[in-house]
Amino acid sequence: MYSGVGRLASAEAGWGLTVGNFDGVHVGHRTIVDCLCGLVHPQGLPAVAVTFDPHPATVLRPQGPPPPLTQISRRVEMLLGLGLDAVVVLDTTPALLQYPAETFYSEVLCRCLHARVFVEGEDFRFGAGRQGTIEQLETWAARDGLGFAAVPAVQVADEAVSSSRIRELVTAGKVAAASVLLGASYEIVGTVVTGQRRGAGLGFPTANLNDVGTLLPADGVYAGIATTAAGQRCAAAIHVGKNLTFGATAATVEAHLIGFTGDLYGQRLTVSFVEQLRQTQQFAGVEALVAQLQHDVMAASAVTALMIETPPPEQVSFTI
Repeated sequence: MYSGVGRLASAEAGWGLTVGNFDGVHVGHRTIVDCLCGLVHPQGLPAVAVTFDPHPATVLRPQGPPPPLTQISRRVEMLLGLGLDAVVVLDTTPALLQYPAETFYSEVLCRCLHARVFVEGEDFRFGAGRQGTIEQLETWAARDGLGFAAVPAVQVADEAVSSSRIRELVTAGKVAAASVLLGASYEIVGTVVTGQRRGAGLGFPTANLNDVGTLLPADGVYAGIATTAAGQRCAAAIHVGKNLTFGATAATVEAHLIGFTGDLYGQRLTVSFVEQLRQTQQFAGVEALVAQLQHDVMAASAVTALMIETPPPEQVSFTI
């Protein structure tokens, strides 16, 4: 499966490739892409990312793969937005994952994908059992007269940037710290469905998200930004987890779009998490709950004030 191939020139001169899962498209991935584009575009070669769907861990460990940070469609969109000419998405089959490293290099990358230049992170591994190393790739590329560059691991605040570390931070609710490693706020995308309507009954309408499919932050209340399918951006107060005050047993994701009055049912909604405001908690009654929610909305408005225009707090409300 290919994405963005319309932007590719003839394969005769070859392509500049970078290979990886690119989950989250974090600052380390962005650095590699920048290096690739800067290296091959002056040579008149296209810059192409090669990724996998589903994530190899889903095939290798079907009972317990980690939830992805990004769905494949969003990952492709983000990669193309960095200046790549195309993204090649390989169908991750058991047969593909059994290719020895040199076979994957010669048959997939060189023969099928016209490799002319490789740019990879210094911790790059590939082939069956991740046995192929960056040193082997460099050796084979030199043997075959192909270009090669290794990009050192990116450090942010003395911490190596990786998708696994970002998952740890998101799982712990540390979305602000995760955004530093991502280079953008962590986001999820879901379909707006009908909820219990308790919030609307109290003057706190929410968009209830279903079919998210990516990693959810820890239970809590967050300040963030919601983007509708039409592209409208609103400050948002977001609740992730169980509705403890009303004895709910199922966790949900609900977002109040500050100042928004339209109908979103059935539409896709993107929710970006900027900062965790508090943990979820059970309140003694509706009055205490409403008071806290009003405070949450004001806090969410303040946190996102420099990122987006928001209406006055008295026009807004939150989720339950």
